[in-house]
Amino acid sequence: MRLREVLAGAAAVEYAGDPDVEVSDLAYDSHQVRPGTLYFCVPGARADGHDFAAAAVKAGAPALVVERRLDLRVPQARVASARDAMPPAAARFFGDPTAELALAGITGTNGKTTTAFLVRHLLESTGTRTGLLGTVKRVIGGAEEEVVRTTPEAIDLQRAFRRMVDGGDRAGVMEVSSHALALGRIAQVDFDVAAFTNLTQDHLDFHRDMDDYFLAKRRLFGVGPGAAASPRRCVVNVDDAYGARLARELEAERPEALVRVSPTGRGKAELAARDASFDTAGSRFRIAAADGTEAEAVIPLPGDFNIANALVAVALAGCLGVSVADATAALATAPAVPGRLEPVGDEARFTVLVDYAHTPDSLRGVLEAARRLAAGRLIAVFGAGGDRDRAKRPLMGATAARLADLAVVTSDNPRSEDPHAIISAIVAGIAAGAGAEVVVEPDRRAAIRLALAAADAGDIVVIAGKGHEQGQEFAGGRKIRFDDRQVVREELARLRAGERVG
Repeated sequence: MRLREVLAGAAAVEYAGDPDVEVSDLAYDSHQVRPGTLYFCVPGARADGHDFAAAAVKAGAPALVVERRLDLRVPQARVASARDAMPPAAARFFGDPTAELALAGITGTNGKTTTAFLVRHLLESTGTRTGLLGTVKRVIGGAEEEVVRTTPEAIDLQRAFRRMVDGGDRAGVMEVSSHALALGRIAQVDFDVAAFTNLTQDHLDFHRDMDDYFLAKRRLFGVGPGAAASPRRCVVNVDDAYGARLARELEAERPEALVRVSPTGRGKAELAARDASFDTAGSRFRIAAADGTEAEAVIPLPGDFNIANALVAVALAGCLGVSVADATAALATAPAVPGRLEPVGDEARFTVLVDYAHTPDSLRGVLEAARRLAAGRLIAVFGAGGDRDRAKRPLMGATAARLADLAVVTSDNPRSEDPHAIISAIVAGIAAGAGAEVVVEPDRRAAIRLALAAADAGDIVVIAGKGHEQGQEFAGGRKIRFDDRQVVREELARLRAGERVG
C-alpha cells in the first residue's frame, strides 16, 4: 500500500518526499521495524519516538510519520499528532477488520476479565467462533497467546483483529482499559456492543480524579464530548453509582442503545438477578427480564461479583444474538478464570484462594465472599503496587483489617518504590482496634508461608493482588519469576514435609 493511501484517513497530513512510496507494515516501536515498515514517531511519557527515527530508517523504514520535520533522507508525513494518526492508518492498512467481526468491548474497574471470559464462552457454546483480547490471555483464531497489555496500541490492535478474521473468528471480545480510551487506542474500532461493569478507585496516578477516570470510561459509549466509539448497544450495570450516571446520560442521548442490568435486582433494568446465593461450588440466581420471562441460572463461580459479571455477560451475548435461555444454559459450564478466586493446592483442612484483587473495592468483594464461605477464620495476604495510585493503599489496609481475622501485609509489585514505604502507607490505613491481627512481612513468599502455617481447619486463605501474574517487578526494571499459585503449592509441600520430619 502506498504511503498516501495508508494515511488517507488521518487529519492534516503534509508530505515531504514521495507520498507514493510503498509501505508493507506499520510500527511505533523502532525495534519492530523491518524493510518496508512505516514508522510512527510517537512522543511518550518516557521517550520520544522521533529520537529513534534514525534507527528505524537504518532498519529499513521507507517513510516516517512525524510531528516535526527530521533531518533524514526518507519521505516524511507530518501530522499534528502521530498517536492520533495511528488508529485510522492501522484500520485502513489492515482492511478495517472490526467491520467483519461481531465485537463486544468491556470496561470498568473490576470484572472485565471474568466477564470477557464468560461472553466468549457463551458465544462459543452457541456456535460462534470467538476471539479474545484481555488481561490474562488473548485467543486469536483458536490459539492462545501471551498478553503484553490489556488494550494494545492501535497498530497492534488492528493487526490482532485482522488475524482474528483471517483465522476464522466471527466474533471478538475485548477488555478496554481507561488508559486505552484516554490515549485514543480504540479509535476506528467498530464495536457492536459495549459494557460498563463498575467504577471504583484505581489508576489515580494516571487520571486526575474519579471524575476524570469516569469520563475516560464514558468515551466507549458514544455519549458526551470526545467519544472514542459509538457501539450500537450499551450494557450498563445500574447498581453501580457511576453506572447509574452513565445510564442517565445514555437515556438522554442514545436511549435506543441502552440495556440496563441490575445484579442486586433492585434497579430498573432490562435484566435483573433475583434470589441470588453462592457457596464454594458456585452461584445460583434467577435472571428476570423486563418482559416478564425468567430463567434459573447456575454458574460454577462463587461471589456476588461473579453474579454481576454473569448478568452483564448474558446481556452482552444477548445483544449479539444469543437468547437468554441459551446463555443461561451455557453458564453452567463456564470455565474458571485464572487468578480470579482460583482454588489452589490440595490441602484438605483449609482452602486457599488466589485472586487478582488489587483495588479497595475488589479486595472488599473477594474478602466478603470468602468470609461467607469460611467455616473458620479468614486470612488475607495482600500488598499494593508501586508507581501506581497511592491513595488506595490505606484504603486497602482498612478493608483487610475490617474483613479478615489475620491480615498479612506484604509486597505486590513494588517497581521503583521502596517496598517498606508502600507497606507503611497500607498499615497507616488500619485504625487501632480494627479487628484483624495484622502482620507485616515484606517478602511475599515468606508472607504466603506465614499465612499457610497459621491456617487451621475450616479457614480460608486469600492471597490477593497478583492473581494470574507470573512475575514480581522491582526497581530498575528487575523482574523475578513469581506465581502466587505455584508458590502456594511449593509452600504447602514444604509445610507438610516439615510436619513429617517433626
